[in-house]
Amino acid sequence: MTTTASSGVRSAIDLTIALSSGRGQDLVELTGVLDYSSLPYLRHVVFELLDERRFRITIDVSQLRILDASSINVILYLRERSQRLGGDLQLTGATGTVLTALEITGVAKELDAYTTCDWPVPQRQRQVVDLASLRLSHGQWPAGATELLTHLHTMEPGDPARHRARNAIIELCLPTAHRLARRYGGIGEAAADLRQVAALGLVKAVDGFDPARGFEFATYATPTVLGEIKRHFRDRTSGIRMPRRLQELRMSVNAARDELTHTLRRSPTVADLAAYLDVADDRIIEMLGACQSSRPLSLDVPAGSDDDATLLEVIGGDDPEFDAVEHRQALRVLIARLPPRERQILSLRFYGNLTQSQIAEQVGLSQMHVSRLLRQSLESLRRRLSD
Repeated sequence: MTTTASSGVRSAIDLTIALSSGRGQDLVELTGVLDYSSLPYLRHVVFELLDERRFRITIDVSQLRILDASSINVILYLRERSQRLGGDLQLTGATGTVLTALEITGVAKELDAYTTCDWPVPQRQRQVVDLASLRLSHGQWPAGATELLTHLHTMEPGDPARHRARNAIIELCLPTAHRLARRYGGIGEAAADLRQVAALGLVKAVDGFDPARGFEFATYATPTVLGEIKRHFRDRTSGIRMPRRLQELRMSVNAARDELTHTLRRSPTVADLAAYLDVADDRIIEMLGACQSSRPLSLDVPAGSDDDATLLEVIGGDDPEFDAVEHRQALRVLIARLPPRERQILSLRFYGNLTQSQIAEQVGLSQMHVSRLLRQSLESLRRRLSD
């Protein structure tokens, strides 16, 4: 993560974010005010840490003067996301009005806000994040995107400046597309892959947007990017294609799970999800079972912990000899019913591997007679075996 001295937005918001890394965790120090206007910057910083697989995060609020309710809800959401990824996020150093706000909302103990930061000050790197470089618009699409696209459509298709302007608009809107992709993180797809899919959806939105219709770019871009992500999950992530109704229910359940986690302060049960979505419990269970079966287990995974054998090596297969057991048993009975001389000829031919001429010498017959008896015996056995 690139960090420099903060500038630009300092006059618009009263928040400073400083980062320190070490000991397998990250320290985020907040100074000033964390409210609706400054919250998107903290969310962006934490999401970047999570994207870099840095899941153990401590937020020091000892220098924070104000913490509003919307910020507390987002911090709870960030903590839940960190835990889902196998990490943890906690607050430390809460005092004064900040601690009062956490106690009123009933989450001070849950967020470990009563503890003090055990990270010695001399060991902190304290890289101040350049909030102006983040170019956020409070979690929404950049305010000037519609005007920029309107100007883009006035340029000639072959104009080199048009290509540069198009790329600039995509770069400007890319952070918002990435934030939309984060909604679907933690459900089996790599974050980098989801960001690529969201970027593709953004390119389609930029190329397909028509300012003459009079709509804002955000109205068109958000469903376009989300639609591209949903198509990716529908068509690319399942080894076994689920029915469309279950795919749509999975998307609804994922969104409901996040919402209910904030509301209930715990992971929702099947009954909670069914009641929230107004569907039967059986449908939720069916969808969850289908999700478990949509990714076939690799045959290269180890079959156990005691040896190096893979699953492919221990899975049984069809033995073609099993189908011949019944025929062999029936054939043995039919051969026993043949005349002794024909049984002897069959034995010499198929068990002794003798030629017809060699058999003729042993049984005292001509080679032609042996051939005729052998053919007659085989036709009789084949006919009776088929019957």
